[in-house]
Order: sequence, then structure tokens, then C-alpha cells
Amino acid sequence: MINNLQEAENCMLCKKARCQKNCPINTPIPQVIQLYKNGEIEKAGEILFNNNPLSVICAIVCPHEKQCRGNCIRGIKKEPVHFHSIEQEISTEYLKNTKFIKPESNGIKVAVIGSGPAGLTVAFELAKKGYDVTIFEKNEKIGGVLTYGIPDFRLSRELIDLLVSRLLDFGVKIKINSIVGPVITLNKLFKDGYKSIFIGTGVWNPKRLDIKGETFGHSHYAIDYLKSPKYYSLGKKVVVIGAGNVAMDAARTAKRNGAEEVYVAYRRDFEDMTATKHEISEAIEEGVLFKTFEAPVEIVDDGIILARTEKKEVDGKSTVGMIPDSEYLFECDSILIAVSQAPKNTIVVNNKGVDTTKRGHIETDEKGHTTKEGVFACGDVVLGASTVIQAVNSAKIVSESMDEYLQEITEEEVI
Repeated sequence: MINNLQEAENCMLCKKARCQKNCPINTPIPQVIQLYKNGEIEKAGEILFNNNPLSVICAIVCPHEKQCRGNCIRGIKKEPVHFHSIEQEISTEYLKNTKFIKPESNGIKVAVIGSGPAGLTVAFELAKKGYDVTIFEKNEKIGGVLTYGIPDFRLSRELIDLLVSRLLDFGVKIKINSIVGPVITLNKLFKDGYKSIFIGTGVWNPKRLDIKGETFGHSHYAIDYLKSPKYYSLGKKVVVIGAGNVAMDAARTAKRNGAEEVYVAYRRDFEDMTATKHEISEAIEEGVLFKTFEAPVEIVDDGIILARTEKKEVDGKSTVGMIPDSEYLFECDSILIAVSQAPKNTIVVNNKGVDTTKRGHIETDEKGHTTKEGVFACGDVVLGASTVIQAVNSAKIVSESMDEYLQEITEEEVI
């Protein structure tokens, strides 16, 4: 159990803080820690919330080992300061205890499609400025990947409920079970009086392995499994293909839901895994087993055929290739495939004018403008699968861009 007061005392309050510099959203860490030490929790919480409305979430799910904690100057010779633990305490208390007052409405309607990290951030940022924001969420609960992609043992749903309460305080309207695309189109939203639309629908189409047997009944995509794991019957022995955070979450969830043996098969070694070291360590502690330098070849009725791999140097670059004649059958009850995701194209297919890249991501400029006037986008639907903090950071930039756009068209209408 981390003692946050002791962590605060351990902080050296650096003037040129490397922790802050390596935070994607530039959280003023020394200032917040000083306020925490002074007992000024509400002020510290206000600073965190204004800088990052999802601070309470990022304190848990950010890859701290690569950001604040991993760049703490104290960590060179001693244990680094665990700022994220302090941040979680402050942000939770702030959201629980602070009375949020709805700003005076400016009468301008904005639609936010998708309630993942990017959508929530845009909703908060624009609602604080007085815009009438409506969130359109296709599922019964808001949160996007926070609710349906990150297991509750990693991220408490109570924190998401706190954010919902604060959104309602700001006057944000939430339409659940509302898909924008085939029936409710972008043009329909504009006709109904929305002056600008934000798309933050994430990446929910799993990428295929493109091997034989991928459609068999015991083969599932991890991103789908994580939405409702209790409804799956995976059996006693499960293999997860992939080594990102989704793969780790799926493996740990499978263990928690009755699987006796869970293996993660990955074509490279531990140092190449995209999951955080913390996630990998927690998976190992919970009994997840790892099969490194193993690649999937074919899914069969009795399990999966794997092949051994080895590192090679090709034109000065390190690559991985299968070892000839190394295939073998690894018997298992189920396979979970976790090799990244791509956006669903419901909105794009049914709404002309929104262009996409070759990979299916929505095309935008650096400020989030899409190729359709008044429509903005950011987050995973633009960048591909990335971190929560990256989505928040880009959403803050886009919300400023939307505000500028809305002010311009409002002035034109007045003239």
C-alpha cells in the first residue's frame, strides 16, 4: 500500500521537473504535490481537472513507467515518486466533493459521437465554455474503451460514474443506445440545429490474423471478449495471441473467469511487447504463462498450430521469421486474438464528405478538422489504438479548434 504523504515528502519539487516534461499533457506535478503537502486538496484537484478532465482515469491507466514515474529524478538512485497514486487520491476526492455549477448557456448546440476518452474530454471542455453538448453513445453505458475495453479490476466503474455525474452537473445530455451513421446521419444532426459535430468513436473492429481456422467456434477476438467476458465459455486452457495491453487484460480476465491455464503467445521476446511492464508483471503474478518466440500458423479443432520464431538481421534491421519445420499443435480449448484494432466505418459509409486514410482512420488536419465542414475528430479513430492520455491531449486541442470554429460561424450569422 502506497503512503501518499510519504510519496509527497519524497518529491524533490524540481524546478525543471522531468516528470512534468514527460507527461503528454504537461501536468504541473511539483505544484500539485506542494498543494497536497499543504493540505490544499480542492485547489490541487481543480488544477488537475482543468488540465485534464480525465485525471482520475489517467492516474490509473497511464503508462507511468514511461512518463512521470519513469522520468523521476529521484528514481536514478532511489525509488521514484509514485505521483499517479497522489493524483488518483486528489482527483477522486475532488470529483466526489466539489460542487460543479453549470455555466450560462451560449445557446450553441454541439454533438459528440462516442463517449470514450476523447469524447468525454471534448464534452467537458465545451460544456465548461457554455455550449449545449449532447453525447451520442451506441452502448447502454458511456465510457467507450474505459467501460468496455478495460476490465473493472483495473479501472473501477465507480470512477466512470463520477465522471457521468459531473457531466450532468455541466448540463451535458447523454443519449445512450444511439448509433450515428445509418439512421441518424451527420446531415440530420446539422438540420436539427447542431452547429458542430465531434467524432470520437474509437477502434472496435478487431484485426484478423488472416490464418486458416480463424472463424472456428473456439476462436474469439479479445476486444469483443472484454465487452462481456461472463457470457463466454472458454474452457480450462486458453491461448491469447498478442502482447499488448488488450492481450494482458484478456489473459487476466480469462483467469478470473475460470480458465485454469492461460498462455500468451508472442512472436518476439518480452522486451518487444507493447504492453506496459506493470501489466506484464501483474499478469505473471496472477499465473498467466508466456510462450515467447511463437507465432500462430493455423487454428484447428484441437487448438492452435504454432511455429517457433527467431530474430534475424535484414538490411541492418531486426526482424522475426519462422523457423522452418518448427510447427507443432498446442492443444487448448479457446483462442483469444489480440493483434490491434481498426475503426468501424458506420459513420463514414453512411455520410459523404468524411474522408479516411488507407487504414480506415478518419482523415484530419493537426487541429482535428475533417474533410466535412463543421465535423471534427481525434483519438483512436484518427490515430489508431493509442493511450488514454494521448486521446485526452488531442481532444483538448480539438475542443479549442471547435470553439474557434463555432465563434467564427456565430459571428458570420450575426453579420
